[in-house]
Amino acid sequence: MIKYLVIYEKTGTGYSAYIPDLPGCVATGKTKKMVEENIYEAIKFHLEGLREEGIPLPAQHTESEMLAFA
Repeated sequence: MIKYLVIYEKTGTGYSAYIPDLPGCVATGKTKKMVEENIYEAIKFHLEGLREEGIPLPAQHTESEMLAFA
């Protein structure tokens, strides 16, 4: 199983999401729930396309961390 980091961003019209380790794999939605559903489908579609083309699935390279400032 491969895990990919998903980045969610609030926009002026809703939310967007992207996967740094899967360039071009993005989604949008009016709500966070919508963008979560859309990015899940986008990842599945993206990986299916790579498999069909015989391209190896990218390894996960991206990490994240939250830093708190006072």
